[in-house]
Amino acid sequence: MLLEQRQTAVDNKTVFISCIVPVFNEEAVVASFVETLQTRLRTLTSRFEIILVDDGSRDHTVQRILQLPKSSHIKLLGLSRNFGKEVALTAGLEHCSGDVAILMDADFQHPLDTLPVFLSRWAEGYDMVYGLRQDRESESYLKRNFARLFYWLMQKMTKIDIPNNAGDFRLLDRKIVEALQQFPERTRFMKGLYAWVGFKKIGVPFEVKDRAAGKSSWRFSKLTELAITGITSFSDIPLRVWGVVGFVISLIALIYAIYIVTITLIYGADLPGFPTLVVAIMFLGGIQLLSVGILGEYIARIFTEVKQRPKYLLQCKEGFDE
Repeated sequence: MLLEQRQTAVDNKTVFISCIVPVFNEEAVVASFVETLQTRLRTLTSRFEIILVDDGSRDHTVQRILQLPKSSHIKLLGLSRNFGKEVALTAGLEHCSGDVAILMDADFQHPLDTLPVFLSRWAEGYDMVYGLRQDRESESYLKRNFARLFYWLMQKMTKIDIPNNAGDFRLLDRKIVEALQQFPERTRFMKGLYAWVGFKKIGVPFEVKDRAAGKSSWRFSKLTELAITGITSFSDIPLRVWGVVGFVISLIALIYAIYIVTITLIYGADLPGFPTLVVAIMFLGGIQLLSVGILGEYIARIFTEVKQRPKYLLQCKEGFDE
């Protein structure tokens, strides 16, 4: 869509907005969120759809969604099990029809007042408008500093630019949605894919609101797994690093061997040195196991991809035929 057409669509409230909302165990809040989101979207456009992607909820989230008043604006994709948020977002993007797609959570932490700002930046010519959270003080010290370390590592180890504190709350132009649909990988790190596709983008600061109900399902173990996925999906530096480590250790061993041979030829055999030998064996064994572990992470991802299993399976699909 041309720049003039974008501005006209925003001014005339005719831009087709697809809101993609992954939900997981959100029965306490999903109904009020959809009602509030619909009210906000009606002030922005006359054409919109809300795609709720249930990621295998174990409560009554799906039933709550199905009990909502029938509307052509509300659509449901129910995944057959919990595939993870990255896959839930992928499913929503593959089924949306809008000129723009807005990704957001259903717990009210993403402020709806930011949506007009997203649209105004899109009308200015930006193909991607992402939210930048301004405050992480509500998070634990460990999680906050782990996030800083992760973003620093991604900037140093990859060729993609992932902005600090940018999450999934963002607007994507149709051309980016179609570009993301071309990625076949099963193990997905969406923040990396958003950055990889390029296009013109800009950040919009926002304040994270309190959760309306429930608690986050993102435990430290899940965040660690996601971080490993991000690094191994976009960088081969860990493999290269351990190649360098192996070369350095081999060089040191060669120098030490030359030293031992020289000393032995000059002064004769010297039996003491058993502790040094044990420490050297344990050190090298640890290095080898760590190297095998890093190599295993990459092989596991190759194993997952070559099986060519579908990224997700749908248990139900409501509202898309209307």
